[in-house]
Amino acid sequence: MSSNTTTTAAPEKSHRGAITVAVMLATIMQALDTTIANVALPHMQGALGATQDQISWVLTSYIVASAIFLPLTGFLAARFGRKRIFLWSVVGFTLTSMLCGAAQNLTQIVIFRLLQGVFGAALVPLSQSVMLDTYPREKIGAAMALWGMGVMIGPILGPSLGGWLTEYYNWRWVFYINLPFGILAWLGIAAYVKETTIDRSRIFDLLGFALLAISIGALQMLLDRGHSLDWFASTEIIVEAALACLCFYLFLAHMFTHEHPFIEPALFRDRNLSVGLIFVFIVGVLLLSTMALLPPFMQNLMGYPVIDVGLLLAPRGFGTMFAMMIVGKLVSRIDARALILTGLGLTCLSLWQMTWFTTETTGFTIVSTGVVQGMGFGFIFVPLSTLTFSTLAQRYRTEGTGLYSLMRNIGSSIGISVVITALAQNTQRNHAAFSSYINPFNESLQRAVEAGVYNLSTTSGLVSLNAEVTRQAATLAYLQDFRLMMWVTLVAAPLVLLLRAPMKKA
Repeated sequence: MSSNTTTTAAPEKSHRGAITVAVMLATIMQALDTTIANVALPHMQGALGATQDQISWVLTSYIVASAIFLPLTGFLAARFGRKRIFLWSVVGFTLTSMLCGAAQNLTQIVIFRLLQGVFGAALVPLSQSVMLDTYPREKIGAAMALWGMGVMIGPILGPSLGGWLTEYYNWRWVFYINLPFGILAWLGIAAYVKETTIDRSRIFDLLGFALLAISIGALQMLLDRGHSLDWFASTEIIVEAALACLCFYLFLAHMFTHEHPFIEPALFRDRNLSVGLIFVFIVGVLLLSTMALLPPFMQNLMGYPVIDVGLLLAPRGFGTMFAMMIVGKLVSRIDARALILTGLGLTCLSLWQMTWFTTETTGFTIVSTGVVQGMGFGFIFVPLSTLTFSTLAQRYRTEGTGLYSLMRNIGSSIGISVVITALAQNTQRNHAAFSSYINPFNESLQRAVEAGVYNLSTTSGLVSLNAEVTRQAATLAYLQDFRLMMWVTLVAAPLVLLLRAPMKKA
């Protein structure tokens, strides 16, 4: 191994604050962009003259590009230096954000979003790796609490901020807002983050990367388009599923037999990392799945305008921030596994409360369950990040953080696909079940007809009754999704026992 730059060393204590702010800005910038554009899609669709299916590529292109290039972070950081890759990623992400905001047609914005995903892929794993190296072992918990705020708050506050910018300014500001974040992050990283050792002997495993990239890309396409194409009734979905499975199998066989594999198998000998990757996959499933369900539930069934939806969901982020501040101080004193179990308990409690939602549920109830759930995620994320990397060798950290972010993202994609598909299927089943009660022997229906609520002798009356049945069927389907996620949370709890507490220094 040759080195032409300084090795990673613990920076001076006075610089830790500046480094933390710089990498947090980069983290928040990337994390916001995972959800901030969602609420602006209808406005973008009208402005760019796109169909519903076409405008979805604005999200799909970003997600797929980010997922494909995430595993490349470890190699690039080792081969060219972590600081250099970090700086170029910030510059590229900021510039492509500006280009997205200035796009004049659908083709331009899809291409620029694709490039934004390429540059943004490395931001979160690099920021986590820098934080792990910046703080001493006894303060890793506090560091992960600070870093976790950016990762968790971004997706939670993204819809609120995106809705506000779109309503009062323009959908283009959803992308332009990244400019100040990008400039400040670049200045901080350039001034205070130290460069790592460069390994010029590191060989790029092109075949391994290609197999993994095709597998991840096919999986993301399958998850993103499966619902609209009726899953395995579509030839495209069957081909993508076969491609994802075949390429992943070939990647595993290549990884364990190649002399210089793209991902070193030695990484997975660390038990905490392996269990942590499974756990953060489940966290990804739970975090964004809830955020994918609540806005349409509140807008379509409860009748809230988009601005009010954002305001009612924002306290969830404050619950996460509050929990992370507490956990940052507790994680060095209390067994991290107990904190994770506390977080799972709070998450499970909030999901159970959400199974009792109705279309008449008050805003206070939505806020209170959101705060409890936000606190649950805060109690899970910080100690999980701390334990996952507590026993991992320093030279594997950047590669490990890349896989950690990748598993969270794949978990989010799978979670959203599962709950949206379950929602559609359960709505159909519930509609069929409720329709069986629409008969002349139903006393409640007869009273409604006598009171003049419905006129079953007219087409408009029948349409009105069917709309109400559909509304009730959809409401129950949302509650069934919340119950499904509650059971996923409970099933995940025993995994805590597989995590190994780090040895405490005398």
